Amino acid sequence: MENSKQEDWNKPQPIHQENKKILAGVLAIVLGGLGVHKFILGYTQEGIIQLIIGVVTCGIGSIIGLVEGIIYLTKTDEEFYQTYQVGKKGWF
Repeated sequence: MENSKQEDWNKPQPIHQENKKILAGVLAIVLGGLGVHKFILGYTQEGIIQLIIGVVTCGIGSIIGLVEGIIYLTKTDEEFYQTYQVGKKGWF
């Protein structure tokens, strides 16, 4: 009699690339006006735009980073990965 149910430790795990959710979320909240979180996710053009907005508005544009950081951290890991790392959604 063969047991067809594999034990949890013996199941093949899906291979995912590195999920940058926590790093991007915290950097968006702390350094949102500089667009550092955009550069971490590989969005160079959006990072430069965020940096310019932050400088031109004397830091008021960092509210965008704060909002994005909260959005990043409230998504599930898989949702964040699919939306921002696979789907390459640059804004919000």
